[in-house]
Amino acid sequence: MRLKIKVIPNAKKNQIVEDKGIFKVYVKARPVNGKANQAVVETLAGFFKVKKRNVKIVSGIKSREKIIEIL
Repeated sequence: MRLKIKVIPNAKKNQIVEDKGIFKVYVKARPVNGKANQAVVETLAGFFKVKKRNVKIVSGIKSREKIIEIL
């Protein structure tokens, strides 16, 4: 399954909100040294109840808008 997400770093808490077919992923981590991307993977894995290794960032590694694949 592929999802289009928008990442909001430096949030107060990690959470996922759906808005018009796009998931907004709020993460506490700052976008430094890939920490926000790691937090996105962890948050999505917990939300969809899959292992972290089954969540892949397909495109947008340095962008707020990403395409995620969940295996």
